[in-house]
Order: sequence, then structure tokens, then C-alpha cells
Amino acid sequence: MAQSGKSSAKKSKPSYLYSIIGVALVLFLLGTLGLVVIHANKLSVYFKESIEIQVILRDNVKEAQATALRDSMAHKPYIKSIEYVSKDMAAQRFRKDFGEDFITLLQYNPLYSSINIKANANYVNNDSLKIIENNLSQQSIVREISYQRMLVSKLNENVNRIGLIILIISGLLCLVVIFLIDNTIRLAMFSNRFLIKTMQMVGATRWFIAKPFDLRSIANGAIAAAIAIAGLIGIMSVSDKLLPELAGLRDNMMIAFLFIGMILIGISISLVSTHRSVMKYLRLKLDDLY
Repeated sequence: MAQSGKSSAKKSKPSYLYSIIGVALVLFLLGTLGLVVIHANKLSVYFKESIEIQVILRDNVKEAQATALRDSMAHKPYIKSIEYVSKDMAAQRFRKDFGEDFITLLQYNPLYSSINIKANANYVNNDSLKIIENNLSQQSIVREISYQRMLVSKLNENVNRIGLIILIISGLLCLVVIFLIDNTIRLAMFSNRFLIKTMQMVGATRWFIAKPFDLRSIANGAIAAAIAIAGLIGIMSVSDKLLPELAGLRDNMMIAFLFIGMILIGISISLVSTHRSVMKYLRLKLDDLY
């Protein structure tokens, strides 16, 4: 009897190993999608906040008037960054970008001074920019407002479309993750069904029987999540070497929340699935276990 008990215990150990690996792989897949969502959101914010809004000033505006308008706008909630570009600065930038000294040819500077704005991502949409444009147009020193309206429209359309696709994929993947982890745990518990039933037959209570399995499932879920997180950290390290630009898009706070979520998901689903399996085998008759 002792030898048979030892052999059955040895047979049950690999099932835990396989379940840990299986859960880790599923959590790794979920975590990969989470990283894609985080980076996609940061990327959309980066593109939105890269769009420049030029507040072009009238030709006779004095620098003191322009800087006063800039300073009054600087504390607006929609401002990400703001700068005043004089006529001379605009000419220098044109010369640097295009390599042409048009002032020598024309004998005057046809460019206008401007206040260049980059708005916070939440305000980079047609409705918000239209309100901003209307408010600035009321300033007497403002000649016109210039920005790429078509680009703003296309950017928001694409962001919304991609967001919807990611949301659908995330929902489907969450269902798949729950199903796969639940099946993995149930298969692992299948090898322990006779042990569970034997403990019940000798008079052990349901809580006494379920407790060690529940505690083991919590540990297994945490280990699986740790393995998945280690894999994601490895992927991020490799991606940083291949694409250093990705490091600038990283939101460490959101990634920390992602890792905590993975740990909670791994532990929760492992615990619930294990407890359900134990209760299932306790309700079955001995003949039904074969």
C-alpha cells in the first residue's frame, strides 16, 4: 500500500508541472496582448501630440504682443507645448530645412511670425480643435489658424478602428484564457481523483480535503504568472535592443498593473478551477471515477 501511494504521488507531480507550464503559456499570450494594447495607446498619444497647430500672427504684430498672447495661452488645459516663432526664426528654419536663402532673392521676408502649439492628446480631435480655433481667431493679432485637419480626422478614425479591433480580440482572448486554464487545471486534478475520494471515504471533511489542493493551486498560479512575466520582461529587453524607440513609448505604471493583473488572474482561475474539480469528485460515486 505504501509503495502504491508513493507511485501515485509521483504520477501526480508531473501533472502539476504540466499545468504550471500550460497556465504560464496562456498568461504569456494574454500579457503579450496587454503589452500591445499599452504600446498602441502610447503610440496614438505620441502621434496626436506630434501634430502642430500654427497660430499665424498678423504682419504688424509687435513681439511684446505675441509673447503676451503666448504667455496667456501657456496655462490652458489643452496646451502640451507652446513656442513663439518670430519672422527671423521662421526664415532661419526655412533656410535650414530647404537650403534656400529666399530673403536674398526677394529682398524681404514674406513669412509671418507664429505661435506653434502642440495640444494634449485628449484635445486632438475635430470638435475640440474647432473650439480652440474659434477662440484663438477672436484675438485681433491672429491672422489665421493652420493645422492638418485631414490628418487629424484620419488619425482619430484609425485609432478608433484599431481600438475596437483590439477590444474584440481582448474579449475573445480573455474567454479563451479562462477556458484553457480551467481545462488545464481540471486535467491536472483528474490524476488526483482517487486520492480525493479516498480521503472522503475515511471521513475527512470537504474543507480538509480541498484546503491543500486550494493552497497548491494558489502557489501554482503565482509560479505560472511569474514565469509568464519573466518571459515578457525578456521580450521587452530584446525589443529594446532591436528597437530603442519603443523604450520611449513604455508606460511602466501600466506595465506594473498588467503584471499584477496577470498574477491575480493566474491565482484566481487556478483556485476556482481546482476547487470546482475537488467538489466535483467529492460529489461523484466511486464507480463514476473510472
